Amino acid sequence: MTRKTRIAIAGLGFGAEFIPIYQAHPAVELVALCQRTKSKLEEVADHFGVAGRYTSFEAMVEDPSIDAIHINTPIPDHAAQSVLALRAGKHVACTVPMASTLNDCVAIAQAAEDSGKNYMMMETVVYSREFLYVQHLHDEGLLGRIQFMRGSHFQNMAGWPSYWEGLPPMHYATHAVSPVLALLGKPAASVTCVGSGRIPDELMARYGSPFAVESAFVDVVDSDVKAEVSRALFATSHEYVESFDVFGSKASFRWAATEKSAHLLHVDDVPQLVEVPDFAARLPEEIRPFTTNGVYSDENEHLSFIQGSGHGGSHPHLAHEFVTSIVEGRPAAIDHLVAANWTSVGLLAHESAKRGGEKIYIPAI
Repeated sequence: MTRKTRIAIAGLGFGAEFIPIYQAHPAVELVALCQRTKSKLEEVADHFGVAGRYTSFEAMVEDPSIDAIHINTPIPDHAAQSVLALRAGKHVACTVPMASTLNDCVAIAQAAEDSGKNYMMMETVVYSREFLYVQHLHDEGLLGRIQFMRGSHFQNMAGWPSYWEGLPPMHYATHAVSPVLALLGKPAASVTCVGSGRIPDELMARYGSPFAVESAFVDVVDSDVKAEVSRALFATSHEYVESFDVFGSKASFRWAATEKSAHLLHVDDVPQLVEVPDFAARLPEEIRPFTTNGVYSDENEHLSFIQGSGHGGSHPHLAHEFVTSIVEGRPAAIDHLVAANWTSVGLLAHESAKRGGEKIYIPAI
């Protein structure tokens, strides 16, 4: 019998959602948890019966019994922790974004190459039931020729940890960037972005970015299709939405305008309401229930669930892809190269906005 992949989770806010998924996965043994606050660590580890417990990420990566680490820590920690874990010989899954600078994206990619270990950025949207549905339509030829795409992510980050305050919108752009690039299966070539509006002065202080909204056009390698991407984090009144629209020659998919309304599929110019199916059948039976149920509930809430509706059932799909890539000895679907490209689009889009809409080319990493 093949030995199970021994996984540890760092960060037990949003990260707690993945504990029961890994515990139920037939190819995984969840061996350790890491959380800086000891009381929170003990509470969660006791609840789920996890023996390995660390308050130090640096100590955890030295544990020779751990094969892989899933990082769910604050954004400023992603790069250093990913590099440290990869260079310690661990496979790494990391929540979005990959990093906050191009240099850090390069450092992670280099660490993955040097170590020979898998890196996967855990981008939720491209494993949401909505994206999987549109991808199915595209694969079956039902959309026809893709003509244009649009990705949007509007979210009010008031009340989140302080490092979010004033964050440039495009520095957290992967939820809007990923579906348009993943559907074409090609990287971004360049980006042109403009900023609009202004956030309060007290929010500008940390990052020096004034823009309430940033909106970009993305050129795709070896494609005549353009994609529009828009992001807002503060001072813009809008219901939470991570959405994408795809316009094809035969059919077009339009994301629901509000949380409670329906998605639309326009076929031969006639709109029809769409009930997007669940794709749990693609998963091992043991983790299928997690496309519709998780740790968090009305009594035990997390902001990403209050605002994000459980990320479209994506979490078990993400965990399964990460584990399967390790078991099969192949790159993960969102490996270090894909992750670097998707993340760089947002980082360079903000640079473009600062330069008044200058076109910036995405470097190969």
